[in-house]
Amino acid sequence: MSNTDSARIKAVKLLGKTFSKGGYSNILLDKALNESDMDEQEKAFCSALYYGVLERKITLDYIISKYSKIKISKMNPVILNILRTGIYQLEFMDNVPDSAAVNESVEMAKKMRLAKLSGFVNAVMRSFIRDNKEIEYPDEKILSLSVRYSAPEWLVRLLCENYTDSQIKSLLESSVEKPPVTIKINNLKGAEEKILSELGEYEPKKTCLEGCLEINSGNLTCSVGFKKGLFHVQDIASQLCCRALNPKQGDIILDLCAAPGGKTFTIAELSGDRAEIYAFDIHEHRVKLMREGAQRLGISSINAAVGNAAVYNEKIPMADKILCDVPCSGLGVIRRKPEIKYKNYEEFEKLPEIQYNILENAAGYLKIGGELIYSTCTVDPRENGEVIDRFLREHKNFEGISFLENIGKPFGGYKATLFPEDFGCDGFFISKIKRME
Repeated sequence: MSNTDSARIKAVKLLGKTFSKGGYSNILLDKALNESDMDEQEKAFCSALYYGVLERKITLDYIISKYSKIKISKMNPVILNILRTGIYQLEFMDNVPDSAAVNESVEMAKKMRLAKLSGFVNAVMRSFIRDNKEIEYPDEKILSLSVRYSAPEWLVRLLCENYTDSQIKSLLESSVEKPPVTIKINNLKGAEEKILSELGEYEPKKTCLEGCLEINSGNLTCSVGFKKGLFHVQDIASQLCCRALNPKQGDIILDLCAAPGGKTFTIAELSGDRAEIYAFDIHEHRVKLMREGAQRLGISSINAAVGNAAVYNEKIPMADKILCDVPCSGLGVIRRKPEIKYKNYEEFEKLPEIQYNILENAAGYLKIGGELIYSTCTVDPRENGEVIDRFLREHKNFEGISFLENIGKPFGGYKATLFPEDFGCDGFFISKIKRME
């Protein structure tokens, strides 16, 4: 990718890579911007366009299909991405004049050696403008929600079969909005008020959870507060998950799928850095990241090591508390990773068995009377309640126990599914079980 590409061309090329080869959007974008000679304003525009199209692809394709005689599946992929970026500017970017969106899209087709299709780009975009850029949504509920919130029909159907209209709306609405940036204050470095005063440039706002602040997004890793270890970035749902574990001074605690370490750090901080914490990940480079993070935060109670959560290791000590935050489909965090929406549901079919095996292995490390948190960042019941309930059926020496009752809805039982409507958090699942004998 040439580093002299315009912001629009860069976005179109990145979208081509993302849709054809997969990969994480944030990694692809960061790499492209780091290699680019664009100024900060151009980079911001490129990012907004790239993420915008990722978030709204289904909506954009629906609009394009209304004005094109060529089916989306038959369209030249570069022209399709030029149209997606063009229609996105028309419909969702108020600061871009319609004329600029059209003219730049037509010019892009020419610059990308597709001049013969530039008239087609022009015709589709101008037809949408002539209709006052109004979208006529389908009448049928699943289709309507799919187009309105750019969510695949299988995801809308899964939500409609399992959750209330309010929960569905909160997850889908948040998936096309800018996600909040929340941080966990490092209480080992001082009182909340003291740390608050040092983060003034980010306009920190208190949330419903003590020690959790919402801030204006910026390059946090370059901030003085970050370098001094005053906080780490973590969603409210993950912080609640750690509070559900209820770590105490002197506890032996295992975090079996720990990287990149946010929950491990919070557990250490909640226990006053006086627990004995063993944190594992299957990849050495991710273990290194955890060690570096703990050092930055001034945490000494974490022992980070390479380990496979699905394979029993007799060298690992029996634990009082275990966090089992398993790999999952990520359907609760599509507002942060929109590319997840475009996977096939079949890709997630093997996950519940993998999750169950990790949970069963994790339970083997728990002392009698010990407690285990099972968590995911998905809202798929197959990966959540069904995994936990199967485990409890097959292991009579364990029982579900209630947690975080003082916070109220959705807590109060041994399982809780969180939605953005609850705390402004990501979609998330938490369950707590105890070994009775």
